[in-house]
Amino acid sequence: MENAAANQSRIPTVSRVLPDGRFVELVYVKDERRTMLAVCDGDSISLVDGVPLQPRAQLLPVPATNNLIKHEAVLLAEKPEPYASVSELVVAIQKYLYRYVDLSDQFLRIASYYILLTWVYDAFNELPYLRLRGDYGSGKTRALMVIGSLCYKAFFASGASTVSPIFHVLDTFRGTLIFDEADFRFSDERSELVKIFNNGNAKGFPVLRTAMTAKREFDPRAFNVFGPKIVAMRRSFEDQALESRFLTEETGQRAMRGDIPLNLPDAQKVEAAKLRNQLLMYRFQNLKGIRADESLVDPALSPRLNQILIPLLSIIDDEALRDDIRQAVRTFDQALFSERSASAEAGVLEVLGELFAETNRPSVPISEITDAFAGRFGQEYDRPITARYIGGILRKRLHLATYKSHGVYVVPVSEKPKVDQLCIRYGVTDSHAGTPEEQSAKPE
Repeated sequence: MENAAANQSRIPTVSRVLPDGRFVELVYVKDERRTMLAVCDGDSISLVDGVPLQPRAQLLPVPATNNLIKHEAVLLAEKPEPYASVSELVVAIQKYLYRYVDLSDQFLRIASYYILLTWVYDAFNELPYLRLRGDYGSGKTRALMVIGSLCYKAFFASGASTVSPIFHVLDTFRGTLIFDEADFRFSDERSELVKIFNNGNAKGFPVLRTAMTAKREFDPRAFNVFGPKIVAMRRSFEDQALESRFLTEETGQRAMRGDIPLNLPDAQKVEAAKLRNQLLMYRFQNLKGIRADESLVDPALSPRLNQILIPLLSIIDDEALRDDIRQAVRTFDQALFSERSASAEAGVLEVLGELFAETNRPSVPISEITDAFAGRFGQEYDRPITARYIGGILRKRLHLATYKSHGVYVVPVSEKPKVDQLCIRYGVTDSHAGTPEEQSAKPE
């Protein structure tokens, strides 16, 4: 009984903020092949084998024999090391990234601050994701490795991995998921991986999964998947809501710089290890004072992009640099806006908006919408444009109400306010709506 009680009092620990304000972080001393706990108590930092708690409990480091740590599937800092200033730390990160990977200037700046964000991500309630998108041989995997090597408790996985251990690792280590070939094996809505992405950018949305106990009883469990994520993939997700969470770099669109080594040298791991140590010190010194700054909302950006951008902007003190990053991400917003405005939904809204504007009739028949849509856009589609297809778009994608009147399905005029708002969202530029820029300029 005493041995059981002693075992229960030993708590394997990865990261914790204690009630007295001390920070505890798991570190891996590679030369000694051992893990320890780095404890920050104000200006005092120490490496210890355990942290006693009251009553009769002790925090212990997850052992170095852990398979993920031993095989560097999870990267940890070795010890906190000082840095001159945050701005100089950012410059060092950018020089490291520039040395080993070819990124656009804008994305290089975004990636450098995203790395900082991963080390203090738990100070925020929402997060953006970072993505490298391109075909085979475009350099996205290299970029993933180089950026991921600096992130907070980076966990490397790939499309060849099964999903179940990813849930467990994210729940245990609460670090940064670095995922290669995110679209290699998984389809959007059926994929367990997509559940991680959909639930993982905001606090308070764990993924529920059910396991079978030894007694063949169902054991529901909540897995915390909130945290920063960096992915490489060849295509886009079909889910536009998920797409809007990513800040994306398109890879392989220009010739790679000649000064980038074809194979990563050993020096890259050494540099990354030193920067991780400094970034651990950055976490200790800044986590307590960082909060989301709502005054940084940009009315020219969409609500979703503002939501995911605020955490990134909140860790930057230079207003000029904030403006540069806002300008850089506007291209992401414009790309999503352009894709949405070219969709079938936008075409249906364009037709429906015009039909509503023509007369004051109480409803518009779906058959009339279908005929107008087919006449205007039918040549763009390989499939026949039927009333069932248009009705499905209205009900299932646009969530507009329809009902049967005199034997035909119609959209009632009561749905017109919804249609007007959807026209704004989908970029339909008829007289009844306007561009997002025009709408944002209108008085309330």
